[in-house]
Amino acid sequence: MKRAAVIGAGFGGLALAIRLQSAGIDTIIIEARDRPGGRAYVWHRDGFTFDAGPTVITDPACLTDLWALSGADMRDDVTLQPVQPFYRLFWPDGDTFDYTNDDARLTEQIARLDPADVDGYRRFLQYSAGVYIEGYEKLGAVPFLDFKSMLRAAPSLARYQAWRSVYSIVSGFVRSEKLRQALSFHTLLVGGNPMTTSSIYALIHKLERDGGVWFAKGGTNALVAGMARHFERIGGQIRLSDPVAAIHARQGRISSVTTQSGWSGDFDAVASNADIVTSYDLIRGDRRGAQAARRLRRKRFSPSLFVVHFGIRGAFPEIPHHSILFGPRYKRLLDDIYKSDRLASDPALYLHHPSATDPAMAPPGCSTFYALAPVPHLGQAPIDWAVEGPRYREIILDIIEERVLPGLREKLMTVFHYTPVDFKNDLGAHLGSAFSLEPRLTQSAWFRVHNRDDILSNLYFVGAGTHPGAGIPGVVGSAKATAGLMINDLAD
Repeated sequence: MKRAAVIGAGFGGLALAIRLQSAGIDTIIIEARDRPGGRAYVWHRDGFTFDAGPTVITDPACLTDLWALSGADMRDDVTLQPVQPFYRLFWPDGDTFDYTNDDARLTEQIARLDPADVDGYRRFLQYSAGVYIEGYEKLGAVPFLDFKSMLRAAPSLARYQAWRSVYSIVSGFVRSEKLRQALSFHTLLVGGNPMTTSSIYALIHKLERDGGVWFAKGGTNALVAGMARHFERIGGQIRLSDPVAAIHARQGRISSVTTQSGWSGDFDAVASNADIVTSYDLIRGDRRGAQAARRLRRKRFSPSLFVVHFGIRGAFPEIPHHSILFGPRYKRLLDDIYKSDRLASDPALYLHHPSATDPAMAPPGCSTFYALAPVPHLGQAPIDWAVEGPRYREIILDIIEERVLPGLREKLMTVFHYTPVDFKNDLGAHLGSAFSLEPRLTQSAWFRVHNRDDILSNLYFVGAGTHPGAGIPGVVGSAKATAGLMINDLAD
């Protein structure tokens, strides 16, 4: 039996390992932290359950497929609950917009913003459906290993003007600035600037509209735990609390992996779900590691995040599961996040309220929240987060108290925050980036880290840094692409 190692037990690593093990490849996951999850980690504090990272689950079929490979049923391990509305959008002037796939409700709200945009939205939806087929269904799980594969995809990408930004494309369909924001903010959830991210990412709208938005009962990490259980049930092994110290190469191939505890294993193939720069830095015995890491450091990385987790007394059914609190600026705020060396004092926020869907995420009579603000990564803004973190937390709580939760501070039971430094230290994230490489057209598909290394023939990548990119469907799609390569290569 062939042996494979997967470094990192995030969504991508777990999905890849399940595919490999289901195909009869003896697979071990090596994880640095004390539990699986990666960015989808979890904390339990004062009776509250706090998901660390991704909370929006779309395209549930990409997850159920992982169980079906071995004839199992995901429902034996995970319960997915639908979320409606998908998001409630708040603007500083008091306007709100429920983003949903309820056509009647959506049309009513669009007409209120600008009646002319009702038809424009329908045309945008047709555009989104087209790029969904070309960018997700046809290319989302196909590895781009050479430039010829990029050239083959070019006509379809050109047909949908992939060189234009999501915001630019949306603006060609609708006039209302608020609706333009409502239809373009999604790229921020995968680390992309709506003003520069390729219009192909408009496919997210179609993905959500058709497949819905879901939440795993018990939190996103309950989905992670279910994936881990299933992987072990079919014979896989997970090694926790043991960071990889070195990936050893010999004669153009990876030969073994060594961990900080001194454990070592020989493998026919190694895949990394860890940060791409960190992964290449771990390579010993071949100059490929240092060369690739040096080249990657010159690329553009996505911003980081500042996250405030808090638990409060009371139930708030009027506050939906997912909310977006736009600030008084849009484009200029994005410039601050992606281009400047300063921390914006008027952040836009994503507010997560999981106890709205699953009350067990909080003690009886209480509610769990987190508020997330995109912020510059550590290589862009020289911010002392030990000083700025507590101050920024208060700014964010002020915004939430003023706009959504009056009397918030009187209800607080527990609160803590997570900074770009934590992304760097806990996850090995280069520059503390929350989403790896920024999803620009020139850093997508063939231009992104390849699912299989070009030089070390049995080194593979999975997760946000490789094709197709960040987000749960993205990293699970990368697992499908990478697994196809590995299974085929190991069969030779």
